[in-house]
Amino acid sequence: MSFTVAIVGRPNVGKSTLFNRLLEQRKAIVDDISGVTRDRQYGIADWNGKTFNVIDTGGFVQGSEDVFEKEIAKQVLVAVEEANAIIFMVDAATGMTNLDDSMADVLRRSTKPVFLTVNKVDNNERLLEASEFYSLGFDRIFFIAAASGSGTGELLDGITELITEDASEETKEMAALPKFAIIGQPNTGKSSLLNALIGEERTIVSDIAGTTRDTIHTHYNLFQKEFILIDTAGIRRKSKVHEDLEFYSVIRAIKAMDEADVCLILLDAEKGIAAQDLNIYSLAARKGKGIVVLVNKWDLVEKSTNTAKEYEAELKKRFAPFNDVPILFISALEKTRIFKAIETALEVYENRQRKLPTSALNDIMLKAIQAYHPPVVRGNPVKIKFVTQLPTAVPSFAFFCNFPDDIKQPYKNYLENKLREHFSFTGVPVRLFFRKK
Repeated sequence: MSFTVAIVGRPNVGKSTLFNRLLEQRKAIVDDISGVTRDRQYGIADWNGKTFNVIDTGGFVQGSEDVFEKEIAKQVLVAVEEANAIIFMVDAATGMTNLDDSMADVLRRSTKPVFLTVNKVDNNERLLEASEFYSLGFDRIFFIAAASGSGTGELLDGITELITEDASEETKEMAALPKFAIIGQPNTGKSSLLNALIGEERTIVSDIAGTTRDTIHTHYNLFQKEFILIDTAGIRRKSKVHEDLEFYSVIRAIKAMDEADVCLILLDAEKGIAAQDLNIYSLAARKGKGIVVLVNKWDLVEKSTNTAKEYEAELKKRFAPFNDVPILFISALEKTRIFKAIETALEVYENRQRKLPTSALNDIMLKAIQAYHPPVVRGNPVKIKFVTQLPTAVPSFAFFCNFPDDIKQPYKNYLENKLREHFSFTGVPVRLFFRKK
């Protein structure tokens, strides 16, 4: 089993700052308002050759009225269940509080190793004040300053001592799996699709970081296909929270999009495509993600002879210029073509990973350039001599030529279409660069 560490503590002790430091990337939203991190954030850290998962839980607030805080308290308990070890964070600047006490109670009952981590210890005076935390009764205690990183090395050493080679390997393997995000407007059926995929067939191997309904990542292993599903469906409308949930859901979708390799964009067949859907689509394309478009609730649409064909043609017109994407008509409720959707997503994932041999690339593309030359620039013929694929996550190609800045969009489109015609890049945005030879 891979090794997971959860960071818990009351709001504003610096959990997200430590989380970002462990992952060496800015992933959690860090803000000074108490309780900004609302989701279990999930990431992968490496230290001393060991790889492990890190969960950043929201602030833990017990016995509070606020709905979110109750949810967060639940999340922390879940994280504690899920984790192999716990970083319990307290803050030397404010000293010990009742919340720290009540949390220590919960953690002392757990059999998991707890690393009591006193944050914001950035001078000797603070170090003296911080010694009051010894009274919480945990053996492993670390004094750190998450913002500058001082003391985090010792903490990481302590954690990695507990990790076996096997657990570390498994975490690496999980990190290498394809990641799919289900993205779409509220009420397009994201949850139904997720539930239909998870199904009663018990195909889930494990729920990573979270067994609650709004699982953030779900690890699938079905019909010899393995992937991780990132779910953005966990946006629950709460009457008590007067927040712009529409905005919140968009941010959530963008975060999921960043992590995913392929986005499954869900549309409502009856409503057709809205401006918001086009925004989501073009954002995914700009980020270079693989795209599969799923038209859900197809069972509710009245069919004439060629409805699907017309519908698809209409969508492709709206998606132009980049419209080489698979479009599937599904019904999450009736489970129509939902496994086809997964197969298609895996194909798109393969297409996005595709590396073309330079010789094959030049054979095909130079012929295409011979067949239709780029327009003449200021009386000079434009000559493209050589093409190569760049080593990037998104398929990108460099064309070496004498006037790289003078190649116009229509010709770029021609080259891209030729690439798509000969090599399969369906569902994947392709980037073309023109460089001076």
